[in-house]
Amino acid sequence: MAQDKYLTLPRGHHRLSRDEVGAAQRTRLLLAVVEVVAERGYAATSVGDVLKRAHISRQTFYEHFANKEDCFLAAFDEAADLLIARMQAALGPASDPVLVRMDRVFESYLAGLSAAPELARALLVEVYGAGRAGVARRAAVQERFAVTIADAVTVGQRWRGGLSPHFIGRAVIGAVSALVTARIEAGEAATLPELRGELVELVGALLDPA
Repeated sequence: MAQDKYLTLPRGHHRLSRDEVGAAQRTRLLLAVVEVVAERGYAATSVGDVLKRAHISRQTFYEHFANKEDCFLAAFDEAADLLIARMQAALGPASDPVLVRMDRVFESYLAGLSAAPELARALLVEVYGAGRAGVARRAAVQERFAVTIADAVTVGQRWRGGLSPHFIGRAVIGAVSALVTARIEAGEAATLPELRGELVELVGALLDPA
């Protein structure tokens, strides 16, 4: 049987410091809120639902988060940071051709979302349920993605006249967001890696062919 990631901490002297216990509790809450929101939708999820999934008391929840929105957006932020770190690591050497670097980035991004459909739904679909704060968070993350692409284009020094690396980055991320979100909403997260080739071609169409 797979290990339950929400198992409670052992009773008695479990040899964890107060900070370690708090970090473990926080992690369980972040995992739980993503799963429950992906299953039920943000609006239909309550703090009680998260507590039940994480096996954590209400008092402990409020030691970490002010409310459901605070917990969900913290999970969003951590997941976004991990995805961006993966993308940046996938870029590889700046001396590699731009499209080779973009191919690696899209492979990493799409494979990561495909392997974690619940996280993908929470990040790209249900975040809008968190209102203005959620919309602002997603817009900020998209801009960080766009900057990653713009930096790669700038290093490669290849883009069509009249365009700019930042425009290319934003245009590509806008397309990626629409295509990926549509598949996730349709329950087709497993097919996300299929988009990789076309997305690389899209970037190539915006670059100087010389």
